[in-house]
Amino acid sequence: MKKIIALGGSNSKKSINKTLAVHAAKQITNSEIVIVDLNDFNLPLYGIDTETENGIPEAATKLNDLINTADGLVVSLAEHNGSYSAAFKNTFDWLSRIDQKVWKNKPMLLMATSPGGRGGATVLETAKTSFPHLGGNIVADFSLPAFHDNFSEEGLINPELNTTLKEKIEALQKAI
Repeated sequence: MKKIIALGGSNSKKSINKTLAVHAAKQITNSEIVIVDLNDFNLPLYGIDTETENGIPEAATKLNDLINTADGLVVSLAEHNGSYSAAFKNTFDWLSRIDQKVWKNKPMLLMATSPGGRGGATVLETAKTSFPHLGGNIVADFSLPAFHDNFSEEGLINPELNTTLKEKIEALQKAI
């Protein structure tokens, strides 16, 4: 059985990105899904002075170890003002202090969604550019626009978007 991490890049308790990541991860056959909620990894604001004085927080080490055990990653990023959410960026910064190859070259489906029509396209492009330098093995990417119009408890409502997402999930499944 393959271990898949589903991570939403937001600390919102009702994160639409975590919802999308979990939905996609659950479609991977023969897998155990580990849902990563950034709220479960309480980390101080990263700064070199904090690191020098206190070292690497245990929560960052635990998340790094969890990523090490994964066979694949489903990461969906929230977009805040055209970039990563502060919670995700802070977590990402701490992880990079443990291992510059944050994503450990694990096969990854990289996604983003938002309530708006662009579906987090700006943060998705940023991540597609930077993640490979940090051990991101992005095998597929997907942007879901207008989350509340295109997603229900049963999954994606729009047939074209649903077909595209299934193709992306299949690409990840093959890479694992």
